[in-house]
Amino acid sequence: MITLSRAQLALVLVPLVVLLTVAGSRLSGVGASRGPASATPLARVGGAAAAGAAGPAPAARLVVHVVGAVRRAGLFRLRDGARVADAVARAGGATRHADLAAVNLAAPLVDGQQVVVPKRGPPEAAGTAGALASGSKVSLAAATVEQLDELPGIGPVTAQKIVDWRTTHGPFGSVEDLDDVPGIGPAKIEQLRDLVTP
Repeated sequence: MITLSRAQLALVLVPLVVLLTVAGSRLSGVGASRGPASATPLARVGGAAAAGAAGPAPAARLVVHVVGAVRRAGLFRLRDGARVADAVARAGGATRHADLAAVNLAAPLVDGQQVVVPKRGPPEAAGTAGALASGSKVSLAAATVEQLDELPGIGPVTAQKIVDWRTTHGPFGSVEDLDDVPGIGPAKIEQLRDLVTP
């Protein structure tokens, strides 16, 4: 009969116990994955506790429309919390004619927003001055900081605020929406009413 010392017995039993523990945990995992089918919908519908038990929730997504001086204008899906700079990058980046100084690249995106990247250059600024002289209206949806600066009572700081508001909230629905822009009140809106269009 073979007798084993305590040290030899420990060398045999420890690997055996580890092997049985690993095999047991794998078998219990297989049993859990074959649980009732109704567990999945409950995890989706349940509150925060159910969501925590099911694992991290998928990241929220939003859809934005990028237009203007970008390489690939169109609709893009981005993660919640993305910035205007992320949307411009997804559109292939700005073209060499883009006026990125007129866009607040750090502004957070909201679902359904349109990001407008205007073109830069003297011809457009001259066109705006000519438009004001001829009586045609400046578009709040597409005007650059320089173009808005040409309007009476609007300086470069207020012009930038208008572009920032448009970038954050989307296009203006009416001229009255200018009231939401800091520094513009009812008197200035009346002054601009015949010079701008949403």
